[in-house]
Amino acid sequence: MKTILLPALLAVAGIVFFAATTRAAVPKAGDTAPLITGQDQDGKPFNLADHVGKKIVLLYFYPKDFTGGCTKEACSFRDGFEDFATNNVEIVGVSFDSADSHLQFITKYKLPFTLLADTDGKIAAAYDVKMPVLNMAKRVSFLIGLDGKIVHVTNTGNPDVHLAEMKAAIAGLQTKQ
Repeated sequence: MKTILLPALLAVAGIVFFAATTRAAVPKAGDTAPLITGQDQDGKPFNLADHVGKKIVLLYFYPKDFTGGCTKEACSFRDGFEDFATNNVEIVGVSFDSADSHLQFITKYKLPFTLLADTDGKIAAAYDVKMPVLNMAKRVSFLIGLDGKIVHVTNTGNPDVHLAEMKAAIAGLQTKQ
């Protein structure tokens, strides 16, 4: 029994190690943004390629609708929406929640931007932001420039940092133009 169990455990450990080391890394500043597609809160298709080149895109991933930190982050982006729009920035949020949940979240908090329903996790996988074991995204924000390259990444659990860093990155973009 022991002679069978040990090789089996080693095989499983090898598979887990291989899977963990061959995953794509979270894109960083300077990388080309993965051009994802998805479904918005109204069930309509969303294609990032249709927006890149026309707008700067603030693509932010968050764990779950209606939770404390996620609501705080969404409302901070809502409260700064006019400043973002003035700077040609389109905000797009992504979580594993359904389109219906997103619609309820948008309605309750009067969010003026698109939320993508990533129920199968393909968008989170493209950006490597899925939490291990859980069907949730990590809190990570990407600022994507007009050229389709990532300008800034904020990767922290603190929602306040996301707003502050994105505003600073946008201000930096405006001074370069």
